[in-house]
Parts: sequence; C-alpha cells; structure tokens
Amino acid sequence: MRQHLGDTTPSSSPPDGALNQIPFEALVDESGHYLVEHYQFRYLTSGRDLMRLTHEGSPINSAALIGDPTYGVAGTQIAQADTRSIDFENRIFPRLSGTQQEVEQIAALLPNASLYTQLNATELAIKTAIAQPDPLGILHIATHGFFEPVSETENPLLSSGLILAGAAAGGQSGTDQDGILSALEVTGLELSNTQLVVLSACQTGLGETFTGEGLYGLRRALVLAGARSQVISLWKVDDTATQKLMVDYYNRLIAGTPRDEALRAT
Repeated sequence: MRQHLGDTTPSSSPPDGALNQIPFEALVDESGHYLVEHYQFRYLTSGRDLMRLTHEGSPINSAALIGDPTYGVAGTQIAQADTRSIDFENRIFPRLSGTQQEVEQIAALLPNASLYTQLNATELAIKTAIAQPDPLGILHIATHGFFEPVSETENPLLSSGLILAGAAAGGQSGTDQDGILSALEVTGLELSNTQLVVLSACQTGLGETFTGEGLYGLRRALVLAGARSQVISLWKVDDTATQKLMVDYYNRLIAGTPRDEALRAT
C-alpha cells in the first residue's frame, strides 16, 4: 500500500467491504512509522464524494451541540460510564459526564452555537436545529453509540445509531421520538447545508459491510442526508479522553486548520 501512496497528501480512499473497518492511518510503514505521521486520509463512500471535497467552505457559521442526554426519566440517571458504548439489549445507558463538559467547552469556542443537553438532548432537538432558516454549519452529537448486527431480512441501516434523551424509558409512546436515532432515520435528515457532522460516540463508523456496496451504517446515512464531511469512530472510545480530543480539535478548527488536518494534528 505504501508504494502506491507516494507523496500524496491528503489521500482520498473509497474502501470496499471489510476494508471499511480498517483505520489506514494506524498501519505501519517500512520504517516503523504510523501512516498518520506522514499522510492525511479522507474516506469516501464513492467517487461522487470528491465533488463535495472541492467545495469544503467554512463550517464555523452556526452549530448545534447535543450532549449528556438524560437517558431515563428525570432523576433516574444510571451511574457514570467510562466509555461511550452500551448494553443495548438491556437498555442500560450510563451517564457520560464528559459529554456535558465537551459540548459546553465547544460552545464557548463557537459563535452562534445552540446547546442541547440532558432532557433537551432529543431527536426532536436535532431536527429542530436542522430546520432553522440559517444553514447549520456543524452538528456535533456527544453520547452513546451502538452497532448491533441485524438479521439478513432487516434493513442494515437499523444496525447502528445514537442514544438520546428518553431512550431507557422508551421515549414518547406512539411517536418516532423513542430516544434511539438509527442510521435509517439519519437518512431522512436534511443535512445538505451542513459542512461537518461530528459523532462523538463509540463505534459510529461501524456498520454492515457488503462487497461491492460498501458499508451500511451512520457513515453512509450521513452521506445520503447530504453532510459534506463527518468525524466518526471505529471502536469504543474513552469518555474523558474523547472530551479532551474534541475540544482540542475545535480549537484547531477555529484557528483556521482544515478539518482533516485538524483531526490528524489532534
């Protein structure tokens, strides 16, 4: 692989099948160095994504920041967790205190930032923020993420998603506001004016893989919804470490560093 990269940076790659699960930055070259030390990587879902990359623009015009959802009913928050993953089957969603600090600190850095936390960190809040007259530059969601393989007869976009307020309590009965935002639901969001979506949660880059078709998960869903770029994770992430990484990332963004280079330097 190294010989094909040459001196090109950033490198844009549309991986197929199981290759979507490999962080190429973490591979080691012939000198024992991680590729991320010398290259910037951009992951594409198809060649069409190159069109979006040529019109990067500035994401720092307005932002919606969602974090520290109250997963159960008010006052019944489960003990704090260290990582942003969950016991999805039993609907055990511990609180992530780092997400509260994360979105508050990022909000202090960004102009025109709207903050949604605890009982307000809902699916409806996301849809409301997107529906505002002014284009939403950044959508940042800090919470629990999940990836649970589904059967062959189910839509693979149901295998991954994000946990929001009310999820442990079943959300609002009889509505689509159940506190679980699946990748399938994300495809219905209008994000064509959103420059950057950050999913600050565990395993948001995972999904069902199909040879020749790529990966079906939040990554594909965001592209279908129109988002220009996204920051996602392939593994479980530590709550405190992620909070610090994200604040550092946004500090670099507001200093004018391009999105991919800002993440590489963080």
